[in-house]
Amino acid sequence: MSELFINEQIRDKEVRVVGENGEQLGIMSSREALQMAEEAGVDLVKIAPTAKPPVCKLVDYGKFKYEQTRKEKEAKKKQRTIEIKEIRLSPNIDTNDLNTKVNAARKFLSKGDRVKITLRFRGREMAHMANSKHILDDFAQALSDICVVEKAPKVEGRSMTMFLTEKR
Repeated sequence: MSELFINEQIRDKEVRVVGENGEQLGIMSSREALQMAEEAGVDLVKIAPTAKPPVCKLVDYGKFKYEQTRKEKEAKKKQRTIEIKEIRLSPNIDTNDLNTKVNAARKFLSKGDRVKITLRFRGREMAHMANSKHILDDFAQALSDICVVEKAPKVEGRSMTMFLTEKR
């Protein structure tokens, strides 16, 4: 949370003042606003420093700061980072091995992660890259019930990659 200016730290000539219950008290000098805050027994907190004129609120600073941090924690709980999980295959992969990799990808997708499938070529395998595209197609077909191909298979150097994401 960015540091807020309170009471004497507010150096602006004029400020727009908002009361404790959210009612507009109008534009006044910062001295008058500070006087009003002291009479009410609360703090004057600058909540919108970029506004013209800056907006200050009459509020108990400790309580205000607590509410702000609580709101930030709630927002943090709701957000989720999407990770990219990679699964590496080779052109001469066997059916059962492919099924194992498909199940691993299914698990990643169900957790909400993106999956990058990489088909790596070594040595003489480079000569038969075009023949191996069917492996990635089969992989996507096996997971077609729960995922969508985000990026189609594409050759990048010695590997062919494809991205899968969960169906919405």
